[in-house]
Amino acid sequence: MVKVREDHPVRYDGTIDLDAWLSRLEGGFGLLCTDSLRKACEMTRQAEQDARLQASDTEWPSGPGCFRTGLEMVEILADLKLDVDSLVAAMLYRPVREFKLPLDSVKAAFGASVAGLIRDVQGMAVISTVLNPARKQVLDQRQDQLDKVRKMLVSIIDDVRVALIKLAERTCAIRAVKYADKEKRQRVAREVFEIYAPLAHRLGIGYIKWELEDLSFRYLKPQDYKKIARLLDEKRMDREQYIEDVVGSLQHALNDVHIEAEVFGRVKHIYSIWRKMSRKGIDFRDLYDIRAVRILTHEVRDCYAALGTVHSLWNHIPQEFDDYIATPKENGYRSLHTAVFGPQGKTLEVQIRTYKMHDEAELGVCAHWKYKGTDTNNQNDSYEEKIAWLRQVMEWHEELGDLDGIGDQWRADVEPDRIYVFTKDGDVVDLSMGATPIDFAYRIHTEVGRRCRGAKVAGRIVPLNHTLKTGDQVEILTASNGQPSRDWLNPDLGYVTTTRARAKITHWFKKQDRDSNIMDGRGLLEAELRRLALNGVKLDALVEAVNAHCVDDMYAGLGAGDIKLAHVVGLAQRQIAPEEEKGFELRARPQQQKHGDKGITIDGVGNLLTQMANCCQPVPGDPIIGYITVGRGVTIHRQDCANVFHFHERERERLIEVSWGDTPEYAYPVEIMIEAYDRPGLLRDITMVLANDKVNVVALETRTSKKEHLANMLLTVEVISLQTLGRILAKVSQLPNVIEAVRFRKNKNNH
Repeated sequence: MVKVREDHPVRYDGTIDLDAWLSRLEGGFGLLCTDSLRKACEMTRQAEQDARLQASDTEWPSGPGCFRTGLEMVEILADLKLDVDSLVAAMLYRPVREFKLPLDSVKAAFGASVAGLIRDVQGMAVISTVLNPARKQVLDQRQDQLDKVRKMLVSIIDDVRVALIKLAERTCAIRAVKYADKEKRQRVAREVFEIYAPLAHRLGIGYIKWELEDLSFRYLKPQDYKKIARLLDEKRMDREQYIEDVVGSLQHALNDVHIEAEVFGRVKHIYSIWRKMSRKGIDFRDLYDIRAVRILTHEVRDCYAALGTVHSLWNHIPQEFDDYIATPKENGYRSLHTAVFGPQGKTLEVQIRTYKMHDEAELGVCAHWKYKGTDTNNQNDSYEEKIAWLRQVMEWHEELGDLDGIGDQWRADVEPDRIYVFTKDGDVVDLSMGATPIDFAYRIHTEVGRRCRGAKVAGRIVPLNHTLKTGDQVEILTASNGQPSRDWLNPDLGYVTTTRARAKITHWFKKQDRDSNIMDGRGLLEAELRRLALNGVKLDALVEAVNAHCVDDMYAGLGAGDIKLAHVVGLAQRQIAPEEEKGFELRARPQQQKHGDKGITIDGVGNLLTQMANCCQPVPGDPIIGYITVGRGVTIHRQDCANVFHFHERERERLIEVSWGDTPEYAYPVEIMIEAYDRPGLLRDITMVLANDKVNVVALETRTSKKEHLANMLLTVEVISLQTLGRILAKVSQLPNVIEAVRFRKNKNNH
């Protein structure tokens, strides 16, 4: 049921009595108030006072300031039994958000944990800042967009405390919005109703969900709200007296049969009444649960005994009984629900549960996240896992009394497989992990993708192969007569990662006329053969190998994407290998050795014996390290082995890097030539590309022309295949200022 808020204790001059408030917090919530919480309260009050002195009366906003809001947020979170760091972060959140208090000052005073919580809660504000205020009214909003925003919100939460602090902040915001103008009331109510009430619902925090829904409904549908409130108010005195009589009678009956239980009247919130009337098309007087009581017992057996007592007092309404204890809801929700004709023949709903079941339903450990929900359509598995994880952390907190570090244990197990990004207008688009601006453009519309020429993320230009992340706001820059680039289909360049975008691009090229595809296909093949220095290729042999009728058919297939360029290049390499003087000269890597059938690769040493350490007995997949023994080769240990820590302290020079046998046994030395306009950082960028592909650089020679500002680089690298060589050359060619990157061969024309 909705919590009743108490006024803050005040002194005779109208200021809040902080000592009395802290004492009430200790007494009401069983919380031991620490010096850090008192310090946070005083810091917030001082920050507000300093800001007030610098502002005029006309500039100062109406409504509660950050100090009173902080006190309210602390009370909400204390009721949820959060730790002191969370309460301190809640107290300081508003002054930091409103630039009245620097986050660095908070970090210095309270530590990185509190500052991190505040920073992460601020990160959730992307929902508020990007959603377009001009969107439709919430109750008419497209459901798929709302689902995506909610999923996006959950996907960026790595600590359940962040979600709860944000819920507390939005609860205070919707309470205080009565002081604002109509436009702001509508905007805040719409956001709270669409996003944060469902989040509270999914986390199962019933009383916060109900308050958020009712207050939002009040501003979004004021006439409907007033109508139901008036109906409730007209019957309030009678209903309160009726419920009081029912509670007394039921409590007396339970005492007579020696059932230890508490009986409460339950108020159904206004939005829930309106939704039920609208969904079922019924009148207010036809609702069975306007009058309701709840019975709380200690044992499950007492629940059924209490049910028998209820049915012995009043007649049960047929088909209005549910046993969610014997058959819990899929989320674990447990309770007995029954409806009876109570005194005076009036319908009455009765819920019976244990205290533990009640706490679970109220505080979210096992709450109604699919019970009576509005966002229960086919949900993404990772989204469900993240919700379950957040709720599991809450449950562990109840048991252990500490949230620090718990989330880290499981965070890696709940990796999201989708990202959620905003369009320029504030709509949410969901994409697979690793998606790029081109993937985003084709997800918006095929024409947007086709004409894409650039992209902005958060207002800044980014490369078209930039990896997007959840929360990004993406704007696509288009050309009026733009068309896809064939580079987009090159998997080595990373422009496209989604099947949808790749299929749309391929389809576009297939629709082009044959002459265009022939010309493009010829250009693709010639450029790649030149890049890889595959000279003297017999085209007729390639045509036969790819089952084409003629050279033009092969070119057309390459241009349309029906024939893969990598396949043709591989055939060309195999065709000319016997004619090459050296080709890819096979060279065994002497610095690596395999350990029998164990498949262990030893890096950086010669032909040494290896053996498994008996102390830790590593198995494939374990992080491992090698120790050079005296006369017995290299012993392989787990990296977390106690002996390894001993070696680190006393014999660090004997430890060597080793890895399980994933590295190919052979590498091929290849020379590549790079021509580029010289600039600072050019060599660093090139070597970074090679390092990211785990390509070893054996030799490097650079010549720079100061007059022409040109740089020519000759590198000898080790690659494991022609595909690897093609990939790194393609990536290097895409670097700024690079004119050309090709395989280099010494012949009579080279010096």
